[in-house]
Amino acid sequence: MSTQFFSKLSQNYIELLGDDEYYDITIEVGEDPNVKIIRAHMNILCYRSPYLRRALVSNKKNKDNVLAHIKLPKLSPEVFQIILKYIYGGVLSLNEQDNSKIIKILLAADELLLQELVDYLQVYLIENKSEWMEQNFELIHRTSFQSNSLIQLQQFCTNFMVNYPEKVFKSFDFTSLPEKSLVQLIKRDDLQMKEIEVWEHLLKWGLAQNPTLLPDPDTWSDDDFNIMENTLQHCMPLVRFFSLSSKEFLQKVHPYKKLLKRQLYENLLSSHLDPDSEPTDNITLPRNIKMGEIIDSKIINNLSIISIISRRIDKVDVNNNFIHLKQPYKFQLLLRGSRDGFTPKKFHELCNDIPCTVTFIKVKGTDEILGGYNPIIWKSHDSGFWAKTKDSFIFSFKNNSVKDAIISNVENKNHAVYHRSIHGPHFGSDIFISSSTECKDYEKSFCRKYFYEKMIRDIKFTEQHFLIEEYEVFQITNKLGNGDR
Repeated sequence: MSTQFFSKLSQNYIELLGDDEYYDITIEVGEDPNVKIIRAHMNILCYRSPYLRRALVSNKKNKDNVLAHIKLPKLSPEVFQIILKYIYGGVLSLNEQDNSKIIKILLAADELLLQELVDYLQVYLIENKSEWMEQNFELIHRTSFQSNSLIQLQQFCTNFMVNYPEKVFKSFDFTSLPEKSLVQLIKRDDLQMKEIEVWEHLLKWGLAQNPTLLPDPDTWSDDDFNIMENTLQHCMPLVRFFSLSSKEFLQKVHPYKKLLKRQLYENLLSSHLDPDSEPTDNITLPRNIKMGEIIDSKIINNLSIISIISRRIDKVDVNNNFIHLKQPYKFQLLLRGSRDGFTPKKFHELCNDIPCTVTFIKVKGTDEILGGYNPIIWKSHDSGFWAKTKDSFIFSFKNNSVKDAIISNVENKNHAVYHRSIHGPHFGSDIFISSSTECKDYEKSFCRKYFYEKMIRDIKFTEQHFLIEEYEVFQITNKLGNGDR
């Protein structure tokens, strides 16, 4: 067993650094007017810094006893003295340093190939200075790509851009991004950005790299398209074109069709003209947009459920393989029972006269979620009346999974939804909740088969009644990837 006395050893070496007697090298650090001559010891520098070892190979003390001398013009004297304390004694105190100084220390450590210190400082900044780095993102991003050794800072920057792209692109000249950084960003499945915005920003970036090109592609020659295609060659395969709406494809992609491979363009055209067409192989799935960006729900925690409902609203067979290749709609919360109350009055106050709503009901004591889509508005009426629509449907899910999902289209369009003041959401008497008065909590909740295609619960006739644990009503606003309903 050996005993290690590193503390005393470190102190002795720091004292040696301050000693004027035994030095054998001088280092000229900085540039005019901020230049300082620092005395040091060749053996220590050679063994602690690969960079200094290489610099000192041809600068050893000659026969005339002239001291070795090197210049480090890129480093400031103050920063280099901090680095020397680390080199000699393994000591680094950052508490008294401002954040900009720490960045300079990091770059100096990288210049001197002090990888241990480089790794430590990256972790220190990420764990202790992340808020400051976000506020000074442009500086951090520019710094991170000055060296291939700053991988952790690069990852921090990419993660920040992935999660908060709007903050970056509004305050940062993204066209100055290196291609490497742009590729790292748009290849991420979890980039929280509309796909159409990815495409538009990519085009802007490409134009910025080719300032002689005019923004309007109608003015481009074949050579111009070739130039842009070459500029974007590493980025184009990373765009999820199959996640775009037909309107986006027509307005934003079609004018640039010469940039796309012919087969890709034909497949895209087919998918938009024929929703039932089979997708080709190797199509990249949509990005994993966070649930909170699409729906604020206490009932639904599976984005696949939202995707299925979105596709059904688009009148696409939910068994079609393209179901996972399109962005879902965004669901705007109108009512939540546990927040707003479980009365018909509150339902009509918050949901009347609003088209395109989806209702989710969590069945108490089970793993079931029931609900329905109403493309027309809800209304109040004392005696009640039926409303006509051919596009409504009801559904059921179990365990927040799509595995056993049941979607049932309206069969009798004249009895699709029912409007009455003492009722909440009422889908053809197949799913409805009601009370004896407007202001009382719901007393009746039924699920059965009347005017829709299928029975969506596996129950006996005597079990048609159910209890509500929670219910929510959302309005369908627009596709996450575009602005058209």
